[in-house]
Amino acid sequence: MGDEAKIFTLSQVSEHNQPQDCWLVINGKVYNVTKFLEDHPGGDDVLLSSTGKDATDDFEDVGHSESARLMMEQYYVGEIDKTTIPKKVKYTPPKQPHYNQDKTSEFIIKILQFLVPLAILGLAVGIRIYTKSG
Repeated sequence: MGDEAKIFTLSQVSEHNQPQDCWLVINGKVYNVTKFLEDHPGGDDVLLSSTGKDATDDFEDVGHSESARLMMEQYYVGEIDKTTIPKKVKYTPPKQPHYNQDKTSEFIIKILQFLVPLAILGLAVGIRIYTKSG
């Protein structure tokens, strides 16, 4: 075997998601952390919950020490094929112009249903007062 790093797809790495077979993807590298599960200070469930995806953010958010980063080297098994990692999708709320227009017109109708009778009543009372005083 040469120095060629083995390339894995995310789906290949995703198959290793058990306590007895656990692989993680961090910073484009694939790590077999199975042996480390019971020693991980954060508990094994933290590692298991990071399988099957790019766990870089999970790893960085916790803020691992330099010694933790060095320790990772012994679990290194290869590189991830970056094209198999889904791009981060920024959440954009679905555009719903029609929905909002419907809501607005519904709202206006409700107001009108309430105001029109009031206006008619007010007008009737007003006319009555006006005609009495005249």
